[in-house]
Amino acid sequence: MAVIKIYGVVATRTARCLWMLEEVGQPYELVEVQPRTEQADSPEFRAVNPNGRVPALVDGDTVLWESMAINLYLAEKYGGAMMPATVEGRGLACQWSFWGMMEAEGHLMTALFNRAELPERDAEKSERAVAALQKPLGVLDAALAGRPYLLGDDFCVADLNLAGIFSWAKLARLDFSEYPNAGNWLNTCLARDGWRKFFPKKAK
Repeated sequence: MAVIKIYGVVATRTARCLWMLEEVGQPYELVEVQPRTEQADSPEFRAVNPNGRVPALVDGDTVLWESMAINLYLAEKYGGAMMPATVEGRGLACQWSFWGMMEAEGHLMTALFNRAELPERDAEKSERAVAALQKPLGVLDAALAGRPYLLGDDFCVADLNLAGIFSWAKLARLDFSEYPNAGNWLNTCLARDGWRKFFPKKAK
């Protein structure tokens, strides 16, 4: 049986796919491809992902790109409890995964870059991004009231995908004091062995 190949590096959206592979217990090979390099633009890699972006996955004859699509596929094929058993649960897993990308990911990236990553940082952009995150943080906090995970008592692909996005909030030093449900949920998710294999520093 061919081993799953995942293309990318840990310090990209590839991390959430590596986390999923750890959770579902499938053997895999990480093929390191740095984004925005000649390697990512090579004919060999563009044969895998014509967009020249990471992550990308090869599982036998199946080739996928886009981290959320990859994780939903892995949860469906290999994940057992990682994929909700009902149609309604699977719909909610997709909802939260796509919601995170549309409502939070861009703002989190802007805050992260301008608080921690860029050599020349724009405080005004950072402040606008943090302000824009208050609404999705409120939505997330309300959804987690009275439950440990997004869909109830069990960790699943919805939690993994969304926590993978909100992990950037840690690096951006976002304040969760007004959103304790979301903060506790994120700490619980990022304390899992599958995440800590790649980011061993304990969540705070």
